[in-house]
Amino acid sequence: MSYIALYRKFRPDSFEDVKGQEHIVTTLKNQIKAGRIGHAYLFCGTRGTGKTTVAKILAKTVNCEAPIDGSPCNTCPTCRAISAGVSTNVIEIDAASNNGVDNIREIREEVSYRPTQGRYKVYIIDEVHMLSTGAFNALLKTLEEPPEYVIFILATTEANKIPVTILSRCQRYDFKRISIETIAARLKDLTEKEGVDTEERALRYVARAADGSMRDALSLLDQCIAFYLGETLTYDRVLEVLGTVDTEIFSQLLRYIIAQNTAASIRILEDLVMAGKEMTQFVGDFTWYMRNLLLVKSSEQLEDVLDVSTENLRRLQEESTMVDAETLMRYIRVFSELSGQLRNSAQKRILVEIALIRLSRPQMEANLDSVLDRLRVLEEKMEKGVVVQATSPVQTNVAAATGGEPEKEKQEVRKAAPEDLAKIRQQWNKIIMQAEQPLRGYLQRSVPKYNAQTGENILYVDMQDATGRDMLTKPERLEELQNLIRNSTALEVVVEVICTGDTGGSSLAEIPVQELVEKVTNMPVEIEDIPDEDF
Repeated sequence: MSYIALYRKFRPDSFEDVKGQEHIVTTLKNQIKAGRIGHAYLFCGTRGTGKTTVAKILAKTVNCEAPIDGSPCNTCPTCRAISAGVSTNVIEIDAASNNGVDNIREIREEVSYRPTQGRYKVYIIDEVHMLSTGAFNALLKTLEEPPEYVIFILATTEANKIPVTILSRCQRYDFKRISIETIAARLKDLTEKEGVDTEERALRYVARAADGSMRDALSLLDQCIAFYLGETLTYDRVLEVLGTVDTEIFSQLLRYIIAQNTAASIRILEDLVMAGKEMTQFVGDFTWYMRNLLLVKSSEQLEDVLDVSTENLRRLQEESTMVDAETLMRYIRVFSELSGQLRNSAQKRILVEIALIRLSRPQMEANLDSVLDRLRVLEEKMEKGVVVQATSPVQTNVAAATGGEPEKEKQEVRKAAPEDLAKIRQQWNKIIMQAEQPLRGYLQRSVPKYNAQTGENILYVDMQDATGRDMLTKPERLEELQNLIRNSTALEVVVEVICTGDTGGSSLAEIPVQELVEKVTNMPVEIEDIPDEDF
């Protein structure tokens, strides 16, 4: 006989075996025992939480010849036929591939025939939200007033896509995500039945990785057992099979980020890549680790929510004193955005590297999120007696991009000569990009000019309109512009603001004649022969 996957082999066949959905199981059993069976049910919930399983158990119970306390006996011919999938009374339909009006019309024709065996004809429509609008409309009347021997069970992972007219005709049951404790206990029972030696820590990690889905947990466990067949399934082996990272690595990485050790952070990522770890899984797990750290820092009464060992909790409590909550929320925000970017990216490693650099170098960013982190770094340096020198925006950006400290100013500021004005004019766009708003907005509409004929060392800034001229002629704005040019070019320049049409402005050239002559002289010229017949 061929091998049967664990999630199929151990699928519950009675309500008592369903784990984590006691609120639904109790309600359905009471309905069956009281004879108050509904004609239409809607099972909602995430994948692997037991919707289809409960639907099949309900179909067996309502047709069982000798139900036991609201559950099927699983021994009568009807129960065995339904369990084997050969019963004509239970019809399973996948709405993802049968979502047209014609498919629903077939159902409407079939419901007119009574069941050949048992009391009820049960239609289980899985992923019902995939039905087309026409198919939903065709189902409405039958769903509202079906024959007394017909029961509809609709299952979906996206209840928000179900029309209100359908929802109002069904009894709705929301399946919850199954807790880690419930999944881990179930996995332990199954491994004992299978004779597989496992560590409890390993089972808990599989349960957490399943994210509330019992089916996912069984599939992951099946994968781990197959890789280490006949051997003890340890925590480290589970991490290796699932391509995940130990929390000690996360702790070490976070400490490097807090210490702004970019090189060490990148080396950890390099080791993970060479070990074959999956980047999407790594980002998700590291985000979860930082979430746990944020909860520890926020309150001491959330230990039961963390689901971590005593050793890891002690490590989290130690790290919570190293970083403030605002900085930690910035880390989480950066990695949460990264998680969405990785889905459709072919260069996942590069995106993760950039994110690590952003975290360990907050001075690279000018947004408000990084300000508190930058202040924290400055305070730490001042406490250690490190002299913090003021640097220009250009120096700071270059240093951040190379992963090093801002370099000291090597070039002394000197007065600009007439020939230096051409250099400033060529770098104008780069210079104004270093300005803060609202100055940058005005300068983006300006044109730098100088008088090449008289040889003046005055830079004329043509603001194009009187509003811009009046704004920039204010002493504080003019000084800000001169400082901006000085920091960017190491040149002390005299700035005069003009407006197009002002007296004296018309004699200035945006591109001096001498530069224009040089450009034209050096321009390559190609001569093409044109045949006579083209004339």
